Amino acid sequence: MQLAGEKKEGNSWHRFGRLRVCFRGAEMVVSGSPNGSQPTSQPAKKYGITKPISVAGPTEADLQRNIELEKFLIDSGLYESKEEAARREEVLGRIDQVVKGWVKLLTRQRGYTDQMVEDANAVIITFGSYRLGVHGPGADIDTLCVGPSYVNREEDFFIVLHNILSEMEEVTELQPVPDAHVPVMKFKFQGISIDLLYASISLLVVPEDLDIANGSVLYDVDEQTVRSLNGCRVADQILKLVPNVEHFRTTLRCLKFWAKRRGVYSNVTGFLGGVNWALLVARVCQLYPSAIPSMLVSRFFRVYTQWRWPNPVMLCSIEENELGFPVWDPRRNPRDRFHHMPIITPAYPCMNSSYNVSISTLRVMMEQFNHANRITEDIELNKAQWSCLFEPYRFFEAYKNYLQVDIIAADAVDLLTWKGWVESRLRQLTLKIERDTNGMLQCHPYPHEYADTSKPCPNFAFFLGLQRKEGVRGQEGQQFDIRGTVDEFRQEINMYMFWKPGMDIYVSHVRRKQLPAFVFPDGHKRSRMLRHVSLDAEKSCEEASGFQSGSAEKNAKRKADSETMDLKSTRPEKQAFISPQPPESASPESCASRSGITSHTSFNDRVIVESLTMVDRDSSSEMRSSGHLDSEKCTLANDVEMVNTMHESINLEEQASISEHSLPGVGNKNSREQIRLDLMGRICCSLTQ
Repeated sequence: MQLAGEKKEGNSWHRFGRLRVCFRGAEMVVSGSPNGSQPTSQPAKKYGITKPISVAGPTEADLQRNIELEKFLIDSGLYESKEEAARREEVLGRIDQVVKGWVKLLTRQRGYTDQMVEDANAVIITFGSYRLGVHGPGADIDTLCVGPSYVNREEDFFIVLHNILSEMEEVTELQPVPDAHVPVMKFKFQGISIDLLYASISLLVVPEDLDIANGSVLYDVDEQTVRSLNGCRVADQILKLVPNVEHFRTTLRCLKFWAKRRGVYSNVTGFLGGVNWALLVARVCQLYPSAIPSMLVSRFFRVYTQWRWPNPVMLCSIEENELGFPVWDPRRNPRDRFHHMPIITPAYPCMNSSYNVSISTLRVMMEQFNHANRITEDIELNKAQWSCLFEPYRFFEAYKNYLQVDIIAADAVDLLTWKGWVESRLRQLTLKIERDTNGMLQCHPYPHEYADTSKPCPNFAFFLGLQRKEGVRGQEGQQFDIRGTVDEFRQEINMYMFWKPGMDIYVSHVRRKQLPAFVFPDGHKRSRMLRHVSLDAEKSCEEASGFQSGSAEKNAKRKADSETMDLKSTRPEKQAFISPQPPESASPESCASRSGITSHTSFNDRVIVESLTMVDRDSSSEMRSSGHLDSEKCTLANDVEMVNTMHESINLEEQASISEHSLPGVGNKNSREQIRLDLMGRICCSLTQ
């Protein structure tokens, strides 16, 4: 199956000049052989900053499992058709025409000469999953528009180009997010989702064959522009730093699918996004350069269940440059010392791509890594199928208590804009809860939105699971009063610069039995009997496989310990809106009234929750609250070669560490498993060189 990222000369993609450059790096990497590996006649190339853990190739059993894995991915519909690939090329060509016309219009309006107007140019460059060749049907396309120095982001991009796009029939769901860490304009063009970034470089005329990998593009630009440019530069570097591009692509496609099914694919809510997963997979490819995808998937979970965060994951050494942009370095930058899961980008300036990860979201991801590691071990022992790995995470059966965040707007267009803003700030609610409860109340944001179609007012709802910190017994009658936390969050949300009448947000505490029906498949809850039958079936399956899951949704036993939560709320004062008021815009109160939003699912000025008993889920999970693995329950595969290679790398890399803070210990130091984990921990520490 041919991917858009593998197009060669002569295909329709190259009708649009600049777009040829977007795939230059990929073509260079895969040109060595049909499967993307380097020609056998050349000496072996070193990948990464340490020796590989193992250079062993696949066995017959590995090859058979690889066939089964690739068949599973195809049957799961993860590859787009040739027709859809052609549509994407056509859409990219149309966007390229639009931005070129936009720049020429601005050049003329600014009084430049006719020759300057004729030469004025902007180029479109792809990045992300599309650039890496791992996008699937319906996936969005990450694109960067590079324009001249006199075309700015604040007014020209987010106002002038926004207005041009809003008047085009092909464009729908136009949603600007100017305040994001990387400012972006989201929209659909002929039904295809586009994330469009903008970078203004220090050139009056942008050449059609602009080389984005050249460091000169970073001269005299601000940090937001650097972040925008780095998406493309990082994608190019990743493809150059992996031993086998096709094996990397298949493994990454698999891991992204797993992350989405398990609810840990979302950079904006504090989990990991596409570039984070790509970097993690690329590092495992470097550590196992001869492995095929079926091996790489299992090695992925083997490595990262034992990774001693906050040691960074890096594909190459951190590069310094005379341009002087700050790079990730906890020795010099105090803020970098507080990153929980550093995953460092390989292109200058090297940054932590996972700065959004919090203690709570790291805990959730480590639980999922451990859960997947046990399954992949069973797959290698022929005790489980690949489908077991991709079972959906049952978030609404995992916790006893939830926060429900409801948002409404006057119409569907306003709701999309409002949703983008609220979603981009939802991570702050998690951080505030961690802060105000001293980490005693753990918060699990779920990266999916739900709509109650029975309500006439456009709406979305987000949910966050709540539980007491594992391993800590609460005092009888202890309360978590987070009313002030919620009010602070709502006040910040209502500071949205594009707020319009009708946009509102409600936050309420709901128990599992109070969850609205629209969050469940087919619009109704599973009965308690069906829920227990499902849990018992999974438990039996796992026991037959030789392990017991510690993941949240599979803990049938619940703690008897209880604590109370007091969630009162008052509506903060609304600021005056900045955007023009639509003629028939509904107020928040009228929307709430029309929608019937008066139940526990969202609330107004009255007290909704007072002294509700909060019962935690079972803490039989193998994760400590800090996100580190309990070594007594960890099983490292009997890989003698892997352990021997660890010793070799330790001797080479012992001397220094980029991180100044000490590493947390894990488990019982007298156990055999602890010795192995210590070896892996020291390897991880050595990766900081």
